[in-house]
Amino acid sequence: MRLQGGMQALIDALRQRVEPSRLHTGQAVQAMSLTGNGNVALACASGQHYTAQHVLLAVPPRLAAQAITCSPPLPQRLTHQWANTATWMAPHGKYVALYATPFWRKAQLSGEARSLIGPLGEIHDASHPDGQGALFGFFSLPASARAQIDDETLLQHCRAQLARLFGPEAANPTRDVIKDWAQESFTATHADQQPSEHHGMAPPVRAADGPWQPCLTGIGSEWGEQYAGYLAGAIEAAERGVADVLAK
Repeated sequence: MRLQGGMQALIDALRQRVEPSRLHTGQAVQAMSLTGNGNVALACASGQHYTAQHVLLAVPPRLAAQAITCSPPLPQRLTHQWANTATWMAPHGKYVALYATPFWRKAQLSGEARSLIGPLGEIHDASHPDGQGALFGFFSLPASARAQIDDETLLQHCRAQLARLFGPEAANPTRDVIKDWAQESFTATHADQQPSEHHGMAPPVRAADGPWQPCLTGIGSEWGEQYAGYLAGAIEAAERGVADVLAK
């Protein structure tokens, strides 16, 4: 199942339900401190400052633990648990190729593949309902290996692999792109360069006690109890976190 218009359509729909004056984009929070009245003061890299009654952390637990300084410090045990929670997608990368039509279907090919020859290990048909063709694959190359290859060379290897699997037309997409989450500063840390072999258990969403307990909650995907790391995990964790705040 796919969302028509891609995941951006979901983001746009949610954004339309929020008053624009309440949205502050491009503000990377570097520090959080508790004020005398129990609120949280947020300091951003841009120099901007904000105050909140309750903070919902949508970044990965490991990134929150490493990139945001808290005053007073979070409980040591909680910081350790967050820092040792692998971000499921952080070491991964994806290649997407667009075509005028899903031509492989005429040859009775599904567009699905598992491959040990080439940079892509898992490939799927991602064609749009309007008839535009698309193939995407997850890289089997680890993040450390991808970092040693320039994008154009990697694109060429991907095109050649698709051509071997689906025919020569696959070598000439109308457009192709690489998305490497290991290079995303708001997703991955150095500790995420090696892929995790399994989904870990969700860490605690908040401190068990102390001054941060009533005003800081994790709602990112890795805090999902059933589907940690997946989109469903993010929705699950966010719904639970928001419900807890509203119940107070």
